Amino acid sequence: MTALPDFKLETHFARWEFKARYHMTASDAESLSLRDLLAMATPEEREDFEGLWLGYTETFGAPDLREVIAETFESRGVADILCFAGASEGIFAANAVLLDKDSHAIVVTPNYQSHETLPLAICAATGVPLDPDDNWSLDIDRVAEAIRPNTRLMTINVPHNPTGAILARDRFDALIELCRKHGIYILSDEIFRGLGRTGTEHLPHVADVYERGLSLNVMSKAYGLPGLRIGWIACADRDLLSRLERMKHYLSICNAGPSERLTKIALRNRDKLLARNCALIDENLIKLDAFFARHPDLFDWKASDGSCTAFPRYKGADGVEDFTRRLVDESSVLLLPGSIFASDLTETPRDRFRIGFGRSGLDEGLAALEAHLARNRV
Repeated sequence: MTALPDFKLETHFARWEFKARYHMTASDAESLSLRDLLAMATPEEREDFEGLWLGYTETFGAPDLREVIAETFESRGVADILCFAGASEGIFAANAVLLDKDSHAIVVTPNYQSHETLPLAICAATGVPLDPDDNWSLDIDRVAEAIRPNTRLMTINVPHNPTGAILARDRFDALIELCRKHGIYILSDEIFRGLGRTGTEHLPHVADVYERGLSLNVMSKAYGLPGLRIGWIACADRDLLSRLERMKHYLSICNAGPSERLTKIALRNRDKLLARNCALIDENLIKLDAFFARHPDLFDWKASDGSCTAFPRYKGADGVEDFTRRLVDESSVLLLPGSIFASDLTETPRDRFRIGFGRSGLDEGLAALEAHLARNRV
């Protein structure tokens, strides 16, 4: 593996995430306190947490936790689940195990940076751009054209980051059939699954419908619990999961026991948590619709299909890079410009920015943004 470049999004967040007063670009849902989460626990779960022995845990993850995770799938069981210390560890492990220098990978663009930089650090990769004029959808014919004899991995992200787009079911099915024909694994980043307007229809887990599908999920986004640092990959290929577990020996070794106990409590209450977070998105999208309707000369806005992020276009003469820089410098409002999601493989839109709407406090952020526009007469 070659040296990895700076992770642009995380480097940007390292500078601004805890300094900016108004975090308007977060991709996670509203979190809750340890007290509030424990209030959802049964007496037995509370005792399991408070009486926990603070030793090492199983590398695969605690069996009872994996059982609860398996319940979120239609056809996967405990033996099909491997836990990780967050989603990023799972992304790293999957690329490191599935790819070698003689492999080829296909990734969609724009995307979360590690989905591109990790395969590029190992082997050749081809980018397939999503089409902003077709609801950020994926052209299956372009994927087919990108396939080589040594193509080993296809990476997708649904709902997509940063656009929030959900791939149409017929294209999802066509992608699976294409990859099945060529024996290609699909790493499906599903960390936003379940999140969106109330009633949003999500695609099936790829691990439920494809024998070489890896479903990546985490407690950070839809459940709003990034502090737990618990993620997982589900896959029907148990030999591959065993190889991923052996890679984990070089990474975190195992997950934190307290986080495993808390994750089990949260997932036992997942319907309640998702309903709470989707209701907040409903409220926030009404406010965003009204804000953008007041500024049609500056923004092209369309609410996303799912998740709690969207990727609107900025039309100001100063350009989105200068706009977002001045916005955080002068008004302490943080947005992510399109350059953060730039690709080395394809052209990506540079006139857009990511906005998040899964947290509370949107009113204050919009007021600060409105005041900034008024002061600068953008």
